[in-house]
Amino acid sequence: MRPVPGWGTLPRMLRDLADRHPDTVAVVAGGTRLTLAELRERAAGVARGLLDLGVAPGDRVALWGINDPSWVVRAFGVWDAGAVLVPISSRHKGLEAAETLAKTGARVLIVGDGAHGADLAALLPPLPEVRLFTPDDVRPADGTADLRVETRAMAVEPDDLAEIMSTSGTTGTPKGVMLDHAQILRGYWDWAEIVGLRAGDRYPVIAPFNHGFGLNAGLIACVMRRAVMMPIGVFGADELMTLVSEGRVSILAGPPTMFYRVLDELDRRAWDVSSLRVAICGAAAVPAALITRLVERVGLERMINAYGLMEGTVVTMTRQDDPVEVIANSTGRVVPGIEVKVVDLEGKEVAAGERGEILQRGYGVMRGYWDEPDKTAEVIDPDGWLHTGDIGVLDISGNLSIVDRKKELFIVNGFNVSPAEVEALLLREGSLVQAAVVGVPDAVSGEAGWAFVVARPGVTVEPVALLEWARANMAGYKVPRRLVIVDELPANVNGKTDKIALRRIAAG
Repeated sequence: MRPVPGWGTLPRMLRDLADRHPDTVAVVAGGTRLTLAELRERAAGVARGLLDLGVAPGDRVALWGINDPSWVVRAFGVWDAGAVLVPISSRHKGLEAAETLAKTGARVLIVGDGAHGADLAALLPPLPEVRLFTPDDVRPADGTADLRVETRAMAVEPDDLAEIMSTSGTTGTPKGVMLDHAQILRGYWDWAEIVGLRAGDRYPVIAPFNHGFGLNAGLIACVMRRAVMMPIGVFGADELMTLVSEGRVSILAGPPTMFYRVLDELDRRAWDVSSLRVAICGAAAVPAALITRLVERVGLERMINAYGLMEGTVVTMTRQDDPVEVIANSTGRVVPGIEVKVVDLEGKEVAAGERGEILQRGYGVMRGYWDEPDKTAEVIDPDGWLHTGDIGVLDISGNLSIVDRKKELFIVNGFNVSPAEVEALLLREGSLVQAAVVGVPDAVSGEAGWAFVVARPGVTVEPVALLEWARANMAGYKVPRRLVIVDELPANVNGKTDKIALRRIAAG
């Protein structure tokens, strides 16, 4: 493994690469093409505007929009200004975005494009404490302004916060995960090394930039390795296959469902996929038949499976020479600088092959949850071990398999859903006195949410109207697939809602 270069921070990384490789193409999307030199120049323009607004080092600046070249420019502009990036999902509605802004104390919100041309700014409630910023309006550079930006950018330290990433995490309610510049650079340099990402690779970034897979393993990894980043704002199988074929894509990353769609398209039509050499799948289990079909049908050089979480960056990865059964049944071995152990309910390490909670320690563990020291202490113990809440098994070779989730989170189309968050949002509609959400298996999305709700006295709940309200006020992946109106919620002996009973009801 080559060591990470001595950049220390994201602004220094961009400046070094732009100085040494100014004409290297960094971003391609539609008719937009940015070189490293152009990315640096435009990012500095965004930083000038932020400094003019009074943004100080360490201030939180939120960025809301789909994956596109402007998002890339604006993210580096935030870092150049010495600020902390707070990405917001383009799937979020105004209420959700406002809650993220309030929780992180973001002073400035940069609003980009929404999916299918949606006007995201129009979704927001009044936010008197937040400045909306349009980087396209920044004034031209002058020597003084450029000096201010360079001074601010070069003053950023490796242990300064770079991101506050929103996650439902290991304790079930939305929180802000704090990551610094040094751990992001180390984690995703090593990730890229194991993946084999190299200069000139053409890499469509399909995972949203508000997600660690899209931002850190996509946007940042592409720039640090001088790969051509191809941001995908809205995923479509036909559009992706056209991009792979005509855009000569060499790296493809996504969940197993995406690769099944690729194979389905290849069965229907003779797409040219000869440029593809690496597939990256972030999933607990990848069917062996899928790996075999991809390798044989596409001619891949390598297939990588990995395990990570926002609180711990990259934890384990399979390696190039691993056999199909290891890639299919595990997420590989720990990455350099990270320790993993599996423990029982009493915290004692279990033997190889036995189930237990996965604990992680090392440079990749988050700095903590933003403004929530108590919740941080719940998941990071005094010895520095992160208690992930995931249940896993280590085999005798050190390969980690993820077999369950300790908490109640469920995953819809690759997105973590917190039942507690959806319940709280549903209660804001006004007609309900109680709500309980559980995840159930779903053939299309992996899992889907079922909401069991109790109406306020004297109020009639209309399921169709309630679901319409949900679609208007929360991200699509959070909207329950099914709404069940009940007279009361089942309770266990401690008086808490019995979600085991609800799952049994949902299972029929």
